[in-house]
Amino acid sequence: MENPTSRWRHRLPRTRGRWAAVVAALAVLVGAGTWTATADDSAPSVHRQDQMLKMNGVSVDTSYFTSGGTGRRPAVLIGHGFGGSKNDVRAQAEKLAADGYAVMTWSARGFGRTTGEITLNAPDGEVKDVSGLIDWLAGRPEVELDAKGDPRVGVTGASYGGAVSLLAAGYDRRVDAVAPVISYWNLADALFPDGVFKKLWAGIFVSSGGGCQRFQKELCEMYERVAVSGKPDAAARALLTERSPEAVADRIDVPTLILQGQSDSLFPLGQADAMAEAVKANGAPVSVDWISGGHDGGDDEGDRVEGRVGDWFDRYLKKDKGADTGPGFRVTRTGGVDSTDGAALKRGASSETYPGLTSGGRKIPLTGARQQPGTGGGQDTTTGGNGGRDATTGGGQEPPATGGGGSGRKAPDGLTQTFRNPAGAAPPSVSALPGIGGGLSQLSSLGVGLSLDFPGQYASFESAPLERSVHVTGSPTVTVDVKADHGDAVLFGKVYDVSPDGKQQVLPSQLVAPYRVTPAEQGKPVELTLPAVDHEVDGGHRLRLVLSATDLAYASPAEPATYTVTLDGALTVPTAPGVKTAAATLPWWTWGLPAAAVVIAAALLLTARRRTATPAPDPALSGVPLQITGLSKKYAKSTDRYAVRDLGFRVEKGQVLGLLGPNGAGKTTTLRMLMGLITPDAGEIRVFGHAIRPGAPVLSRVGSFVEGAGFLPHLSGRSNLELYWQATGRPAEDAHIDEALEIAGLGDALARAVRTYSQGMRQRLAIAQAMLGMPDLLILDEPTNGLDPPQIREMRDVMIRYAAGGRTVIVSSHLLSEVEQSCTHLVVMDRGQLVQAGPVAEITGSGDMLLVTTDAEVTEALVDKAAALPGIGSAVRTEDGHGLLVRLDGATAAQLVAELVRLDVPVTGVGPHRRLEDAFLTLISQGSA
Repeated sequence: MENPTSRWRHRLPRTRGRWAAVVAALAVLVGAGTWTATADDSAPSVHRQDQMLKMNGVSVDTSYFTSGGTGRRPAVLIGHGFGGSKNDVRAQAEKLAADGYAVMTWSARGFGRTTGEITLNAPDGEVKDVSGLIDWLAGRPEVELDAKGDPRVGVTGASYGGAVSLLAAGYDRRVDAVAPVISYWNLADALFPDGVFKKLWAGIFVSSGGGCQRFQKELCEMYERVAVSGKPDAAARALLTERSPEAVADRIDVPTLILQGQSDSLFPLGQADAMAEAVKANGAPVSVDWISGGHDGGDDEGDRVEGRVGDWFDRYLKKDKGADTGPGFRVTRTGGVDSTDGAALKRGASSETYPGLTSGGRKIPLTGARQQPGTGGGQDTTTGGNGGRDATTGGGQEPPATGGGGSGRKAPDGLTQTFRNPAGAAPPSVSALPGIGGGLSQLSSLGVGLSLDFPGQYASFESAPLERSVHVTGSPTVTVDVKADHGDAVLFGKVYDVSPDGKQQVLPSQLVAPYRVTPAEQGKPVELTLPAVDHEVDGGHRLRLVLSATDLAYASPAEPATYTVTLDGALTVPTAPGVKTAAATLPWWTWGLPAAAVVIAAALLLTARRRTATPAPDPALSGVPLQITGLSKKYAKSTDRYAVRDLGFRVEKGQVLGLLGPNGAGKTTTLRMLMGLITPDAGEIRVFGHAIRPGAPVLSRVGSFVEGAGFLPHLSGRSNLELYWQATGRPAEDAHIDEALEIAGLGDALARAVRTYSQGMRQRLAIAQAMLGMPDLLILDEPTNGLDPPQIREMRDVMIRYAAGGRTVIVSSHLLSEVEQSCTHLVVMDRGQLVQAGPVAEITGSGDMLLVTTDAEVTEALVDKAAALPGIGSAVRTEDGHGLLVRLDGATAAQLVAELVRLDVPVTGVGPHRRLEDAFLTLISQGSA
């Protein structure tokens, strides 16, 4: 399952930019089997093949990624999260392909361009589709085989995609290793824990699938039946269980890396525990990793997670015995805030083996909670006071003093408490907020509590102040006796960390566990398992057990009832003594500043030595802001693969030049060479006639915003700019700080510390820094990232005004509409080489590029026929499907129309197309086909 608002939608390739997605869309339009190249400026080129595969009665939309080389390699399948598509995992696929894997991604049934109904990973649905993909991989010449028809293959994915990886391992013996991320073991247990309906998550899940009508009929009927009754039945549990990995638990016997989220009320840590125990029982290697984030949000630790998955596959697919697969168990621990940037501090803790959820149990006695009028199970989020205030009256009413924590009757020792389930189960207690509560689950690790319980609706039991800190790792348990005056008792258990003064109480990860106690179980001891967490309780704090009759995320009985709960023993908390936290690393500045000083000194020394070899200035180019000639740069450790190759172009005064190209085109590498940050392997860059070398004096005439700016987080925005300018040694009056700040539009935020800035505010401050001194040549790499539309429009006007004064601007951007409106000239790059350069009007209105509109939708077969016509360089379908973008290569427009009419194409118009986006796509398609 996947929270549509979560960063685990898995995972949107924001770092790749919009043009990677544009290239992918273009490849699909050109037709099945089209190859495209994708790469960043420092990694091997990755080729992608988009293809619709017919299997099992549906069309499955796939992408296949490989990098260079002719040898066979293992394969990896990557599934996406619920509500997403194959595009969500493209970035991870490209990384694995660059590391030497053949990687396939696909859109599951009912998502993306894949047809069919959503069957929730049914064995004869999505799981069978994965076996079909493995069949396809077995026929690829570059894929390593264990036997005929049996490729060496691993499967990974997050949430929905993680579950299908486990199911594939259970149903298809060809799967060799799996790495599920924040996934489920039993979907019935996840949505109907202990027979209680998890209504909010279930609703989010159905809506993110496009509505009930998009699901298989029996699934839709099951959901509507349970949603109306508020209580799952046996048939509903059986339907979801048979589509869960637990159904094939005894057959999953491959190396399994389990990464589960601590901030996850949808698939909590108990799901990962069940996975680990089952796979371990089958004799396969298992490693468990509790990451910081989850479906409720927080830090998904994306780079670390993907790195660990890669290492896992290196060991068990590539058979690299030197690959470090990490410890048997690892957990990310959060505590405190970095004083420099406000980020939460994280450290890893680990042990050689997975301890489970009950290791090192410590018994902590509980008594009835202290009688504090107005104290509830959680803090009042409205007033910041105690949470037991009457939320319906603004906190003005206090509960009767006879209740231990829930304002009900209790025995003298407080171990028996009575409370009510209100009519309609309203108002409900609040713990997790699926879909919007991502920040809340993270706040608990920083000592902030935002839960809410209502007086009269819960029982509360509390420990004495702890003599020393206790680190809880796993699921606490407690035994109670529950009675209801009629029917089932539905309770929600949670353990709070209460501060010494009792005013602050934190619910770790905002997690709560539901329980349904039937009449047959009432009146006798019942052991309750509380949510699994990793949380440190400081000495002097108390633990508070709350059993509530309601919770916002779950369905409670609508009929009012009275519950009586008697505590029967101590609270047992697992401490996992074998798990050791890594030593805290030194703050970066304790080693970074001295190291930086050494690097700077070495660079200055090297620069001083090199200056004697710098070419003399060229007087003929003294008025030319930039001329690049024969520029080339090879990838690291490569003798024949280029990031930039034989690049050449010239920029004149007053121009606003747009540098365009898909990811991997070499744009950033070019800009870094222009700034003197890296040295070209061949060719020359001259700025106002001076050859560029690291530290070249002419660079003082260049302002740049490339790959972000480093600011001191504890200083204000203005102080950062002033300090930066002081470091240049130039007079303060030459900085034009006020003019730059007016452009940035930061307003009152200039007086605040940079660590409080949003990403967009940091972006604007970095652009203002680039403009300090009003340089003759201004270089901006993606300047509009993080800006809202009015700010983007303002930035466009700034660039135009800046160049109008005789200065020059070079901007690299993916926003083609902005480039078209703000730039006078363009340089289009693809795969490190120049594709075209010239005025914007010349490129967008080139006579050899035509837009053909049609009265009917253009089929892919027709696109292929048009592209194959004599004198036609390329043809692609327009976004709306009712037209063609055609590049002429010898043919005339009249000849093209005649040929299209012969093919029975209902042509309605032909003319030069003038959208920059169309021109760009046509240009790069020449190198991608």
